[in-house]
Amino acid sequence: ASHAWTGSSESLIRLISDSVPALIAYYEVGSFRCLFANQRYAEAYGFTPQSILGKTVREAIGDAAWLVIEPYVAKARAGIGSTHTRELSLPSGEQRMIEVNVRPHLDDAGQLQGAFVLTTDITDRWRYEQALAQSEERLRKFADATNEGILFHKDRLITDINEALLRISGFTRAEVVGHSTVEFIPDNWLERMRLQFESDNELPYESALVHKDGHEIPVECVTKNLVFEGERLRLLVVRDMSAHKQAQARIEFLAMHDPLTELPNRSYLMERLDTILALAHRQERSAAVLFIDLDNFKTINDSLGHHVGDDLLREVAKRLAISVRDSDVVSRLGGDEFVVVLSDVASSEDAGTVASKLIESISGDFMVDGRQLSVSPSIGISVYPADGDNSDELIRHADAAMYHAKESGRRHFQFFLPAMFERAVNALDKERELKGALARGEFVLNYQPKRNCVGGAIVGLEVLVRWQHPTRGLVEPEDFIGFAELRGLIVAIDRWVLQNACAQLKAWHDQGCLKVPVAINLSAIEFKQGDLLADVVDVLAQTGLAPEYLELELTESVVMERNTRVMAILTGLSALGVGLTIDDFGTGYSSLAYLKRYPIDKLKIDRFFISDFTTNEDDMAITTAIIQMAHGLKLQTVAEGVETQAQHDALARLGCDQVQGFFISLPLAASDVPAYLAR
Repeated sequence: ASHAWTGSSESLIRLISDSVPALIAYYEVGSFRCLFANQRYAEAYGFTPQSILGKTVREAIGDAAWLVIEPYVAKARAGIGSTHTRELSLPSGEQRMIEVNVRPHLDDAGQLQGAFVLTTDITDRWRYEQALAQSEERLRKFADATNEGILFHKDRLITDINEALLRISGFTRAEVVGHSTVEFIPDNWLERMRLQFESDNELPYESALVHKDGHEIPVECVTKNLVFEGERLRLLVVRDMSAHKQAQARIEFLAMHDPLTELPNRSYLMERLDTILALAHRQERSAAVLFIDLDNFKTINDSLGHHVGDDLLREVAKRLAISVRDSDVVSRLGGDEFVVVLSDVASSEDAGTVASKLIESISGDFMVDGRQLSVSPSIGISVYPADGDNSDELIRHADAAMYHAKESGRRHFQFFLPAMFERAVNALDKERELKGALARGEFVLNYQPKRNCVGGAIVGLEVLVRWQHPTRGLVEPEDFIGFAELRGLIVAIDRWVLQNACAQLKAWHDQGCLKVPVAINLSAIEFKQGDLLADVVDVLAQTGLAPEYLELELTESVVMERNTRVMAILTGLSALGVGLTIDDFGTGYSSLAYLKRYPIDKLKIDRFFISDFTTNEDDMAITTAIIQMAHGLKLQTVAEGVETQAQHDALARLGCDQVQGFFISLPLAASDVPAYLAR
C-alpha cells in the first residue's frame, strides 16, 4: 500500500508523535485529507486523533485559518515546502503563536504522495521577541527624546548615536557612525578618555568634544558597559555643560567682583592691595589709596529710581577703569563708594594728579535712560607708607579724608591728616542717636507684599524697618543698618523688629485679615551673639503667633562655613515650623553644599539678576539656573526687585514661585496693610 499506517508501525509512530511537543499531521495528495494526526494536533482544532481522520485541511483547521494557509497548501501541491507563522485560537479561546512547516512527501520516483505538517508553538519566543522589539523602540524613542547625548561604541568605533548628540556636536549621523571616538575629542583630553575607555569605571567625569565648526564643547560623561547579542558594547552618555560652565564661571567671577559694575569687590580689593603693599615694601616704593564717593547720588537714586542709579554707577565704573593704568585697581565697595589703588607712585603729588583726572572724568555729563545726569566725586587719599603700613589702615584713612573732602565743599580731593579722626567722634554721636532711637521707639515698620508668580495670590509680607528721625525725617535702612552692625546695635534692633512684626501680624489675624506669613531679615551677627532660637520661641509665645506665619531671611554668609552653632539654630527654627530663606542668593561666595546641609525652604534671587535679566543673557542664565536648581532641591524661589510686566512674565515662564517689588506693590505703612489684604 502507498500509506502504511497500520499494525506495529502505526503504533510506534503514534507513540513517538504523541510524545513530542510539536503538532504533527499527514495529509494525502489530491484531496489533502488527513490520514494521520498526533493528539496535540487534533486537540488544537477540537478533534480527537480518530475524529480528525478524513477531514480536509479546510475542515480540520477552519475557514479563517484556511485563508491564511491556502497559499502554502498550493505550494505543497506543487511539491514546494514552506514555513510560516500565524496565530492559533485554541478551543479554550486562548491565543497562541505557531510556526507551521509544510513539507511535501515524495516517493522514490519523485511522485508527490502527500504532505507532512509540523507545527511548533512559538508563543513564548514570539512574546520575547515582541517585548525585545518594543524595548528597543522605547530605547530609541527615549534616546531621541532626551537632551543628553547618547552613543554606542565597540572598540572605540561608533556604532550608533542619538539625535541629541548630533545636535550638540553639529555632525550628521553619516559623519559619525563608523568613525573612531578619538576623532571627536580634543588632543588635551585624549589621554583622559583613553584611560576611561580602558577601565570599567562608570562614574561621571569631565571631558570635551570638538564641534563640527572646530570649537570645544565642555561635557560631562558617564560610560556604561553593555552586552548585546553576545558582544561587549560601551554606552556613553554625554551632557553639554556649556551653559553650566558659563553660569559657574559667572558665579565665581561675582564672588570676587561687584555684580553691578563687575569691578573687584572688597574681598578682591583687600587681596590685591596686600600684594601691592608687599611689593612696594620690597622695592621701597610708594602706593596710594583713593576713596571715592559720589556727591548727590542718593538724590538721583531716590528721585529717578534704582534702575537709573544702577546705570549711572555702571557708567562711573567704566570711566574710572579707563582713567588709570592696568596695574592699578578700581573697586566698588558698595553703594556709591569706590576705591582706586595706585600700585606705584613717585610721590603724593602723583596721587593728587590722578585724583584730579578722576574728578574731571566723573564730573562730565552722563546720558542714562534718555536723561542727562551730572554727578561729582569727593576723593580722599592716603599714601603708603606715610599714612599707614597695612591695607585696613590705608583704606580707613582714605575714607576719613574723603569725608573731610565732602564736608569741605565736595568735588575735590583731600589728603589724609591725623586731625581727620574727628570723624570718629561723629560716629560716636550717631551711635548715641541710634541707642536713643531704640529707647524712644523711633523705628517704624513697613510691609512689602509677596505674591505667587502664577495666579497672583498674596503669599506673604516682608518687613522693612525705617528710622523716623526727629530732625532728618524718615531714614532708610541703608543709612543705619550697616553702622548698627559695626557698633553692636543690630541685635537689639532685630529683636525690636521681631517682637513688633509678630505682634502686628497676630493683631491682623485676630481682626480677620488674610492670614499670610511675615518675613524678617536677620543680620549674620544674630547667629554669633545671644540666643536667637530662644528669642524666637519667646516672641512667638508672647504674641501668640503660630510659627508657620513667621519666615526668617538670612544671608549666605551665615551658612558659608560648617558651624555647629548655626546648624543647631536653623534646625531648631525649622523644627518649630518657622520658614527659612536665603536672601540675595547668588551674590555670596559660598559652597552650594549648604543647601543640602541646612533646612532651607526658599531662595530669594537678588534684585541685581532681575533688573536686566530680560535683556542680559548672563543674568537670564544665572536666574534660570537658580530656579532649576532650587526646584531640583525642592526649594521655592522668590524674585525681588520685580519692577516691570516683562520681568514678571519672564519669571513666570521660568517657573519662579513668588515675586515682590514695585511692580507688585510699594512698601506699605502698617495702617494700609489691612485694606490691601482685603482687596
